[in-house]
Amino acid sequence: MKLATFSGFHKSPRLGVVDVEQHQVLGLWAAAEQVHGRADPTFADMRSLIDAAGPGLERAAAMARLWPTEAAENLDDVKLLAPLPIPRQIRDCMAFEEHVRNSRRQVELRSGRAQRMPEVWYKRPVYFKCNRFNVIGHDADVIWPAYSDWMDYELELACVIGRTGKDIRAENAAAYVLGFTIFNDFSARDVQFEEMTVGLGPAKGKDFDTGNVFGPWIVTLDEIGDPHALAMEARVNGERWGGGNSRTMHYTFWDLIAYISQAETLFAGEIIGSGTVGTGSAHELGRTLAPNDVVELEIEKIGVLRNRIVKP
Repeated sequence: MKLATFSGFHKSPRLGVVDVEQHQVLGLWAAAEQVHGRADPTFADMRSLIDAAGPGLERAAAMARLWPTEAAENLDDVKLLAPLPIPRQIRDCMAFEEHVRNSRRQVELRSGRAQRMPEVWYKRPVYFKCNRFNVIGHDADVIWPAYSDWMDYELELACVIGRTGKDIRAENAAAYVLGFTIFNDFSARDVQFEEMTVGLGPAKGKDFDTGNVFGPWIVTLDEIGDPHALAMEARVNGERWGGGNSRTMHYTFWDLIAYISQAETLFAGEIIGSGTVGTGSAHELGRTLAPNDVVELEIEKIGVLRNRIVKP
């Protein structure tokens, strides 16, 4: 299933199932009222559905099979919001070696100082925590922060956790996954690079309103199949700038889940980003964005996440 959060006829955010062939989204709350004569609290929002776990997903799938047309709206008539508007946590990893090498090469070109791959990168799948309140969705404007002169996009695959667990083994990790979505981790590069020379961060290099973009929906794991075999592409104003394939992840999502959950509870409703695929950012290419640029990220089996960058 493709699970979305949208606003349409009812204006307030709704949970829905998307059928791309019919070009429609089914409002699950309204569908339950039509079919059963009463609302189902499982369909109140994406977090409620995630918390309902397997039985909730089964009810959503059953409703999608029935597809009561009175509860469906055309995709052109709705606004797609971030599928999980306020995740319980966002952790962003750095799982693609090519991206790390490309980025360090660009830093070397600018600074004239040699930049080697950190040995610890091959030992630990490191990550940072994002501001979970700075989340927007498909077709929303990204506001360029006034303190930065250098904005960048990052093409990432994101895993949505669907089951709470701790000390999860890599071979069992798939059972804890709801599905996958696209993540555009926007970055104020000038501020990010300056901050991180202290040995902490990123801070304001990443944390600004509208900086974390997810969408256009969450595709459940059964429909994705192998998440480590998906084509990925980034376009700016319709021109392909870069991309790759999730098969080039040095650490799989199962590795990431196992590492993160060591001695720590990983909660349903958290999101884990893969980190940027090789050539999935403008920085790696020695290119820069400009105000009003439109960035499109596309991942196989998921779709396209599109945003415009606006500088007030």
